[in-house]
Amino acid sequence: MRAVDPRLLRHARAARSYLIVTVLLGLAVTGLILAQADLLSHALAAAARGTRAADALAGTLALLLGVVLARAAACYGGEAAALRAAARVKSQLRRKLVGHCLRLGPAWLGGQQPGQIAAQATRGLDGLDPYFARYLPQLVLSVLVPAAVVVTVTATDWISGLVIAVTLPLIPLFAALVGLHTRAATQRQWRLLAQLAGHFLDVVQGLPTLKAFGRAKFQEQVIARVTSEHRSAAMTTLRVAFLSALVLELSAALATAIVAVETGLRLLYGHMPYQAALLVLLLTPEAYLPLRAVAAQYHASAEGRAAAESIFPILDTPLPRAAPVPPAGSTAVPGLRSATISLTDVSVAYPGRDRPAIGPLSLTIRPGELVVLTGASGAGKTTVFRLLLRFTEPASGTARIGGTDLAAVPVGSWRAQIAWVPQHPRLFDGSVADNIALGEPGASRAAIEDAARLAGAAEFIEALPRGYDTPVGERGARLSSGQRQQLALARAFLRDAPLLLLDEPTAHLAPAAAAAIDGVIRGPLAGRTIILATHRHPGTAGASQVITLDGGRLVDTASRPSGLPALAAAR
Repeated sequence: MRAVDPRLLRHARAARSYLIVTVLLGLAVTGLILAQADLLSHALAAAARGTRAADALAGTLALLLGVVLARAAACYGGEAAALRAAARVKSQLRRKLVGHCLRLGPAWLGGQQPGQIAAQATRGLDGLDPYFARYLPQLVLSVLVPAAVVVTVTATDWISGLVIAVTLPLIPLFAALVGLHTRAATQRQWRLLAQLAGHFLDVVQGLPTLKAFGRAKFQEQVIARVTSEHRSAAMTTLRVAFLSALVLELSAALATAIVAVETGLRLLYGHMPYQAALLVLLLTPEAYLPLRAVAAQYHASAEGRAAAESIFPILDTPLPRAAPVPPAGSTAVPGLRSATISLTDVSVAYPGRDRPAIGPLSLTIRPGELVVLTGASGAGKTTVFRLLLRFTEPASGTARIGGTDLAAVPVGSWRAQIAWVPQHPRLFDGSVADNIALGEPGASRAAIEDAARLAGAAEFIEALPRGYDTPVGERGARLSSGQRQQLALARAFLRDAPLLLLDEPTAHLAPAAAAAIDGVIRGPLAGRTIILATHRHPGTAGASQVITLDGGRLVDTASRPSGLPALAAAR
């Protein structure tokens, strides 16, 4: 593992000003260390000689006190600047990680472990505090202080300077040898922790299913095994850190003892001035101390660096096919209330698959049409929705809106015109009203209640203990699948979007509730462009187009007079 990871600094440019302050304060600390040793040796030598210059000695001691206070202030300032750098780095890396994951889209996230990514962004990046607050400032001192000490001691006594210069490289050499083993142990520890966090989250989310199939006990054993492996890896890392400290302390103590012995012998025989000997003896420990400290902080910061290394592959994952840059001055976004959507020979391919998910596919959807996508599971209906939602980009072909390449339209402006009800809608641990209002943040309570009535959800919501203020639980755990579906429909209806994408919207509804949704689409929603996906053919139900997909290819297109299907029949 490198002493300083350039990728970490590259992804954290906001912290560079704080790191510059840390380096400057490190220079100040180096000078203060030399001044402190010189003043202290002068004061001790003057006291040993029994000089009568009490005023001069008092002045030296006053200067020494000022230097000690200044050194403490510089050390404090360096640590404070480093802590601010750590906070900026963590904030910037978290924003980059979350933003990049969102830009990669659900297609990429579907193949990842969300719990592991969450552990990397939270617990993992918190481990960068020791790296910036302790390790980097000490790394600066480990370069500046030994060099300054060697130069100063050599100028005072070349023999002692030579001994220090020869023994100094032993400490980083031993630290590097131990660090090779520490890196592997720390990476294994972090990998097991991320695996444990991700697996535990998946188990908690799937606990009802595991209990239903009698597999909860097995997962309990898996978690216990991974926990035991992580505990073993953590203890191995700590053992290596303690042994490393022992080796470094021993080598530094032996080197200091060699300097002390040869200096003491020459002082005893009068071959060395007393003040010079004091200066050498005071500076020698300062030469080895930063190297020992940086080795100790290396171990303390290893977990944070391992976590940061684990997110770099995510940040380096290329985004889907880059959208062309819109021409200068072309900021208008085509409106879906009047613009036609056209797909021309569009294909979508997922990584790791030997054939396209859809394509080549050509469709034309006019404003206000109701289009029914039908076909068996896996036919490509959901992929068409992902394409329209810009969760994935076409591998070939073009998608246009009103003659404008869809890839040139800003994603945010495009999605602002779409309301989407997926097969498995996601509800959050908030109130019923909060979950409906996700479709239109800031909507009034009256608008939320109107949307619930349109979705047929008002009756069961009003029967809840606190009505619209009733918490639904994480993923809507306190509601039935049909009730969750109705809340998702209410969320989409609240959003006055010109394009409505419905993926199996009535799959979990009773026939009466499905018929009620059918009536809503015939009335209040008439005039919106609606694309309905269902794995069952809607029979003779009226629709502008009924498109049948098979294996991602269009096998039948039936154009009908403008009208709306009976959703109950489409189920």
